[in-house]
Order: sequence, then C-alpha cells, then structure tokens
Amino acid sequence: MRILVLTTAYPTPENPGMLMYVHTRNLYYAKEGIDVTVLNFSSEQNYEFQRIPVITYKTYIQNPHEYDILVSHAPNLRFHYNFIQQFEKNFPRIVFFFHGHEVLKINKVYSKPYSYLKKTSIIKRVIQDMYDDYKLFTWRKYLPKLLHKSFLVFVSNWMYEEFLKWVKIPKELICNKYSITYNGVGEIFEKKSYDNSIEKEFDFITIRPNLDGSKYAIDIVRDLAIANPDRKFLVIGRGDFFNHYSIPENMARIEKILNHDEIIQYLNKSRCALMPTRTDAQGLMACEMVTFGIPLITSDIPVCHEIFDGFPSVGYIDNVTLTESDLGIAIDNLISNKNVDKIDTYFSEYTMKKEFDLLNSLSIV
Repeated sequence: MRILVLTTAYPTPENPGMLMYVHTRNLYYAKEGIDVTVLNFSSEQNYEFQRIPVITYKTYIQNPHEYDILVSHAPNLRFHYNFIQQFEKNFPRIVFFFHGHEVLKINKVYSKPYSYLKKTSIIKRVIQDMYDDYKLFTWRKYLPKLLHKSFLVFVSNWMYEEFLKWVKIPKELICNKYSITYNGVGEIFEKKSYDNSIEKEFDFITIRPNLDGSKYAIDIVRDLAIANPDRKFLVIGRGDFFNHYSIPENMARIEKILNHDEIIQYLNKSRCALMPTRTDAQGLMACEMVTFGIPLITSDIPVCHEIFDGFPSVGYIDNVTLTESDLGIAIDNLISNKNVDKIDTYFSEYTMKKEFDLLNSLSIV
C-alpha cells in the first residue's frame, strides 16, 4: 500500500521536533509495511528524515505518482483544500485527521492572547473571524462531497464534538465515516521509564513548543513559581513571553525545541511535570510524559479529564484559584503514590495500530 501524507510542516534535521505526532505515525506505518511519502508544503526541497521520504508540492506536480490513500493532517484551506480540490481524483481514498484549529472558531474556543500580542488585536480578531467563517463554510460544503471515499479521524471526543459544533455537518451524515483515535506517543516513551534514582535538579518541568500561545498557560506556570519560591521550576520552549515578563529566581529556562532523547533526559532530572492548558484537543506532550512515568499536574478542564482520568500519577489544578496555592501538597501526593506500573493507554498498539488497520481496510474496499 502506498500513501501520501499531506502536512503543512514536518521535522527536518535542523528542527527535529516539528509536528512529531505526524512523523511518529509515519514511522509506525513504515515499520508495518506501508510505503509512506510525505508532502511537506513548507519545504522547498526534497529530503529524507529518518528514512521517511519528504517531497515538495512542486515535485508532486511534476511527477504525481499513484497512491492508494491520501492522508491529510490538520487540513487548512491554503494548502490542503487547494491541493485536494485539484488532485482528489488521483486518490481512491482520503483520510482527514483533525487535530484542532483547522475546524474551530479560534476567537471563541482559544483563550485571549497575551497583552504583548494584542497590538492591532481588534483588526486581527475581525480578520480571524472572517477567515474562520469562510473556512468553516468551505468545509461544511466540501467535505460531504468527498464522504463517499473519505474517512474522518478525531484525536479526542472533545475534538469530535467541537467539529460538529463549528463545522455543523449533521452527525448522521458521518455516523459511519469517523473514528476517535488518540495520538500515539513516541516509541521511546513506551520503551523507557522514569528513573527515580537519578538526582532531581527541578521540582517541576514544563515543555511547550510555543511559549507565546496563551492556551499553553506559561503565565500560570510563572505565577506558580512566584507563589512557591522554595520550589525549582524548569521551562523549555521558544517564544517571547519572558521578554515581557520577568523570570522568577527559582525558574530556569531553556529556549529550544527538544528531540525525544533530550526530553527523556530533562524529565529524569525533574520530580514532576507541570503542564497546565486552557485549550487542548489531546495534549500529546503530556500524554508522553505520563506514559514515560513522571507524575503530571495538568488543568481541571473537561478534555484533560477525558485524556487522563484513570492515571493515578495525574493531578489536576484549577487554572484560576491554584496560582496562589502551594504546589507542594499536590506534588507530594502524586509522588507518594507507589503505583509505578506503566500504563499503556497511548501505546502504538492501541492508537497507531488502530490507524494502520483503518488504512488497510480502506485500501481493499
């Protein structure tokens, strides 16, 4: 079976952490015998990343090979929609993966941006609303035309419900055309486990790709650090947040996007992961942390309960009231839980295996 995977970005040797949730899937598919090619709309040259071939849009146009299935991750209008409109006849089957923003009304669902990003915010909000209205209208009209040969995958029930709410395609129209399949964690988080014997440099570790996104709640992490001066915090990720807000004395910061091996190293140096969020479809990084075995504190919002209820090593905080509380009680309660059995909820055999089976079933229909 040959599949072409559409993605707006993809890992490169220079930026190996970019959209790893897509790459992790592709590695699993390839290991199971699927011939995977990625079309990275952001790339200007062909390359290979960990044995996965990556091509440009121009390359596909010049040489449109035959594929059994087209897989579209987080489809947007500028790239995915235009490509599918132009070339959908080349593909017997299409699978759409919905991860978040692509089918949401951004200003209604996402938290308000930080104040330093609010310049011309009224204009930006109006433009965003106009774009979202057009985006949702377009998918509402176009997706039903493809349902005869398409399948929709949502990374959580929350994502599915939001899709119905905003895209407004009747539920009965897709009742046999969708699944809820959580993102699978990277293989290293399955195979390796949190090492309590390593000396801990930090009480709390927070890893985010974009510190400027208010949904990632770095302001809450900073407030908690200020409120708990006897605890040591580590924040890893890129962004301008700390150019506008001071870094507390008990907080270390690393401005970098980590690969999986580096993430493991820093997790083992920390007592607990602190990953508050205001909006999330699943929170794959947090899933990888808790699968690895480090205790995790996240936010008391519905999607987090959907994803983490049943994990004894996960605690919840209120995004509003706990910023003035001592995190010591929460972390000590989690660490005192002696249940160290590895939980396999987000192992590939329950996530990516489900997707592999779906692709196989579609390829023989």
